[in-house]
Amino acid sequence: MEAESEPYVCLATLRRLHQSMADLNAARSLADTLQTVADGIVKGLDFELAAVNLVKPDGDLVVAAVAGSEGAEAMMAGRTGSRAAWERRLALGERWGELRFVPYTEAWVLMDDDVPQWHTAGPAPRYADEWHPMDLLMAPMHSSDGELLGVISVDKPRNGRRPGAWGREALQMYAFQAGIAISNARLRANMQRALVRLEREQQALRSSEESFRQAFEYAPSGMAVTELGGDQHGRLVRTNDALCRLLGRPAAALRRCSFSDLVHPEDLATLLRTSAEGGRAELRLARRDGSFLWVSLRNSVVADATDGPRFLLTHVEDIEERKRHELQLAHRASHDSLTGLPNSAELRARLSARLCDKPAPVPDAAQMGPGGIGGALDGGFGPDGFDVCAPGLDGFGLDGFGGVLPEPVGGYEHHVHTVPPASDAPSEKGLAVLFCDLDGFKSINDRFGHHCGDAVLIEVARRLSSGVRDNDTVARLGGDEFVVLADGLCRGDAADLAVRLRNAIIPPIRVEGRAVRVGASFGISWAGCGMSAEEVLHSADQRMYVEKRSRSKAHRRVG
Repeated sequence: MEAESEPYVCLATLRRLHQSMADLNAARSLADTLQTVADGIVKGLDFELAAVNLVKPDGDLVVAAVAGSEGAEAMMAGRTGSRAAWERRLALGERWGELRFVPYTEAWVLMDDDVPQWHTAGPAPRYADEWHPMDLLMAPMHSSDGELLGVISVDKPRNGRRPGAWGREALQMYAFQAGIAISNARLRANMQRALVRLEREQQALRSSEESFRQAFEYAPSGMAVTELGGDQHGRLVRTNDALCRLLGRPAAALRRCSFSDLVHPEDLATLLRTSAEGGRAELRLARRDGSFLWVSLRNSVVADATDGPRFLLTHVEDIEERKRHELQLAHRASHDSLTGLPNSAELRARLSARLCDKPAPVPDAAQMGPGGIGGALDGGFGPDGFDVCAPGLDGFGLDGFGGVLPEPVGGYEHHVHTVPPASDAPSEKGLAVLFCDLDGFKSINDRFGHHCGDAVLIEVARRLSSGVRDNDTVARLGGDEFVVLADGLCRGDAADLAVRLRNAIIPPIRVEGRAVRVGASFGISWAGCGMSAEEVLHSADQRMYVEKRSRSKAHRRVG
């Protein structure tokens, strides 16, 4: 610089500095601002070279602008120096206020770091304040909160001297204003990017809303929008034509109700669980004509970024045909194909559902009463030649072991224990298992063929089903063996039921113009927790066969 003691020189420098700051304020983008900062050093502060090193998001500093030398710009622009190397330089330099100066006598230790630089070697200074090519002068730029924004590097003062007090103050003041300008430029750039992004998002939202409207309205399957929360929770806000056609209801009528008004009562819990959690469920919805239709509901919770869930988007798909087919397959898997009764697997599943592995306490002999355990019922021959059943309890297979309902045990708090009757008292009730085996059925098969035997089995199944209550189970184990599960019976009730069922079976059965007759033998056991389904069925089977084998063949039906 020129002699700083001369006031007019300081005034001229101040004017140039003022113009450089005015140029900073006129810059329109961050790139323009950075280049204006570098140009202002050369134009306003009498340095021949200047570079602006900007802090990147990862902390390193990149050479963002160079002024004063095309060669230096080509060599340095866009190159990056590590944050650690820059911090070392700033820490090594002498403090000139906010500036940092590293004289050539110490700068040689920095020659091997990764900071981009253009310095070259030169002869030793001829006088004390002469500028040396390896001298380093740096002006850090900070934001209003003290964050480092970048560093201005300057070189080659035009007067060949290290800057004095006035030059240092001017450079420091310029770096301060440059930091403000860069912060403002960044803020403007961020705002512009935010506005562009907002416009794009709004445009995408408008496009998305239109796409959603068309997809919603013209979807081939039912679609609905449902309120979440508030006084209108669950109300159908919007429905498409496909859903209206599916349920046979106009859109205006659907908007006055919710899915809970339309769902089958047995599926209400499934609907509520699905609505609360989102996801998928299969249930039945009521049509306008009162019939119910199997549908698949897929719920998606549409949330607001600030207020949380706002509504449910529900996709309703008609699965009536598939569900009918599935139910048919499930029925075939669990029911006998000939008689339509529950099969062996279904019987064991229903029986197992009533049993747990915690047995009821076994009473002593005094508690058992005079009846004890055991017995069977079998058919004999009456005067008309048909099998008849001896009345009373003595002929029945009773396998009870008594007990009282135990206190809830860990893991069974919600299980109602099944306990056999402890005595013959009418108040002692339990789950009776009646094992039925047809007498004389083999001879019918042998004499008249399997088609006749099948007709007999179908008729026996019908008679057994007609002789029990709606909540009782009649199952076919296979062949000519049937089992009846009847809950809530005392010992006398079970015996009476066996008599009624046997009396229902023995009347002649007409098949293809001929009358055939079969008898029946029953064994009764009592299910109780602590037993398995196999043990219960085996007990009833054994009771029946013990008594059947004990009587003479002459007293049983032959064909």
